[in-house]
Amino acid sequence: MLAGPAPAGPGSPAREAPSELMLVGASASMQAKARRSVPPPPFVRPKVMAVRIDTAEAPVIDADLSDPVWAKAAVIDKFTQRSPNPYEPATERTVVRILYDENNLYFGFYNYDSTPEAIVSRNMQRDGQLFTSDSVMLYLDPGQTRRNAYNFEIGASGGRSDQLELNNTEELREWNTIWEARARIVQDGWVAEFAIPFKSLSYEASETTWGFDVARRIFHKNERVHWSNFNPAVNFTDVNQTGDLVGIENVSQGMGLDVQLYGAPRMKHDWQLEGGGAGLSFTAGGNAFYKVTPALTNTLTVNPDFSDAPLDIRQVNTTRFSLFTPETRDFFLQDVAAFEFGGRSFGRSSQDRVSNNGRPFFSRNIGLVQGRPVSLVVGDKLSGQFAGFDIGAFSVLTDKTPEGEEGQILSVARTTHPIFAESKFGFVFTHGDPTGLTHNTLAGADFQYRNSNTFGHKVLQADVYFMKSFSSTAGDDESAAFSLNFPNEPWSGDFLFKQIGENFLPALGFVNRTASRQYVGTVGHLTRYRDAYLNTLEFGSNFEFVTDLNGVLESRANDVFVRARSRIGDQVTFRLIDSFENVPALFFLPRSVPVLPVKYEWTTFNVGVRTFNGRLLTLQADVTCCSFYDGSALHTRSSLIFRPSTYFEITATHEANLIDLPTGNVDIHLATADAAINFTPDRQLALQVQYDNVSENFGFSARYRWEYRPGNEIFVGLGQSAQISNQAFAAQTTQATIRVGQTFRF
Repeated sequence: MLAGPAPAGPGSPAREAPSELMLVGASASMQAKARRSVPPPPFVRPKVMAVRIDTAEAPVIDADLSDPVWAKAAVIDKFTQRSPNPYEPATERTVVRILYDENNLYFGFYNYDSTPEAIVSRNMQRDGQLFTSDSVMLYLDPGQTRRNAYNFEIGASGGRSDQLELNNTEELREWNTIWEARARIVQDGWVAEFAIPFKSLSYEASETTWGFDVARRIFHKNERVHWSNFNPAVNFTDVNQTGDLVGIENVSQGMGLDVQLYGAPRMKHDWQLEGGGAGLSFTAGGNAFYKVTPALTNTLTVNPDFSDAPLDIRQVNTTRFSLFTPETRDFFLQDVAAFEFGGRSFGRSSQDRVSNNGRPFFSRNIGLVQGRPVSLVVGDKLSGQFAGFDIGAFSVLTDKTPEGEEGQILSVARTTHPIFAESKFGFVFTHGDPTGLTHNTLAGADFQYRNSNTFGHKVLQADVYFMKSFSSTAGDDESAAFSLNFPNEPWSGDFLFKQIGENFLPALGFVNRTASRQYVGTVGHLTRYRDAYLNTLEFGSNFEFVTDLNGVLESRANDVFVRARSRIGDQVTFRLIDSFENVPALFFLPRSVPVLPVKYEWTTFNVGVRTFNGRLLTLQADVTCCSFYDGSALHTRSSLIFRPSTYFEITATHEANLIDLPTGNVDIHLATADAAINFTPDRQLALQVQYDNVSENFGFSARYRWEYRPGNEIFVGLGQSAQISNQAFAAQTTQATIRVGQTFRF
């Protein structure tokens, strides 16, 4: 919640109704502070030349910049705030040094801090939430795509994260590669060192000028500073706003061959079967990554292992449409960027306002049939760039289903080509049905337009796509969409139209509402305040209409909202929502509560609170009430995050949906707890517990990971499922895995 004294108002007991003059004066002061914000300067792309060294001079990566070779390095020391005071100089000094040799890029950061005791270093976890700590980031775009980049980050406690920035809008945190970095806190700040192998990056060696940016998060000030991309109206993942890193040439990318091998003994015990079921087994497999060209990689996988995947997000459905469950398996998430289609026409998560309905490809359909796992025997994947095209192609052979159905060959291909300065067009094809029940093929085309220089350096985006599926049902099997996005300040807005035919069937994708037209839009205004407790104030409206193909309204959800964010990072949102639902046929909520086939209209109110995540305790809470269909409902979701030290973090979440309709009532509760124990930046233990009172299923997962050398790890996993009913605990299955994996790089 927002810290500090409560605002005075007519209901405040501490102060009687303040005078109109005082309110006018306060309003004028806030407006003046808003007007004093520094105007955005014209974008000028900065440049730095990397300094080449001999491999014998390479620095030791130990967070100690005393190696003599650092005196030769190129230096960056001019940083500008993105927040909280955009375009103003950074309040703390940051010095970045850049070197390279035949094998690696080297970066040395000296992050000065006038109050080093305030440095936040609570996250040591690999690929953890470094946005809750002081950290530094590198953005590398070696192909100068101005769309995609590699992102490497390290926190003050040594926690490392690597991810991909995609199409200037998304982050793929599940991507991993081999690299080194170390960090430590010193008397006047903290220090970090990076070594990025050229073998870990895919690009044409002839490219000697790279897109490049460096950034620092000064967490105790809620301050983020960049060398190049410091316009807050432009997403910090937008690599069109990077500077240039020049002079990188004559480097070694090796043979371009990485071989990963693993062996995994497993134990499974089914407590409901006499004798316990399968018992002990051993699995072996691996991946071979070969760079056909420096920018195009072919991956052969044999018997991939998914034992390290976390538990699925627990959901209970209170709608008449199936839910979207996000992918959690790293094997599929690694190259998801290569198969991205339609731009902003699809949601980014299960909670996104723009639905995922109509996705042409959703990797969760591979290896899972009707919610049950199916092994993958062998697969081959091609991803990267060739002849100016971005390419993603994937084909896999699945094992037999639990019901004895024969394995299937499932394939997807995606290609795009840049057009204009920042746009692209492309095609997608899928073939196969994981269930084996149909012969299904899908083909589609899309165009993604982007211009960051409209209306005086404002960003304008537009996406359009068309798809057609081919299966046993013919006719009305097409889908099309158009979206427009204006993500700027102070005004922003977006619009989406999507149509899905009655027989549109993407067997390798996701569809939960056919024969529909969806209209979604937003308009918002954001004001930034300088030198004030309030940092930003945003208000706006969202709308969503869904009709059938004849234009008859089926669903509506419109809202108005206001959101305030403090300078330290606390946030509160108020939202008033108007909903309409035309239910065509009887359906049932959990516990068999019926919803009758009539038209419903209701209004709800939502309050959301997010406290600054740099505190020892962080709260995230949402409350929505009080109507639902022709009855009432109270929906609450709260998460409490406890970070007592660098080595330990626990998150407890409870979600409740208390529904009372004339036809019956149901109380739904979901509870989850996650704990992370970080022994070192390379050794972690992750614990998960989940339960909901509808399925009455209990799930427990423990995952220990030790990356004893970059690319080589030991993984130990333990899972337990059970049924908890009437306070009785009935164990279902227990599984344990020990996996040893090693990477050989040539």
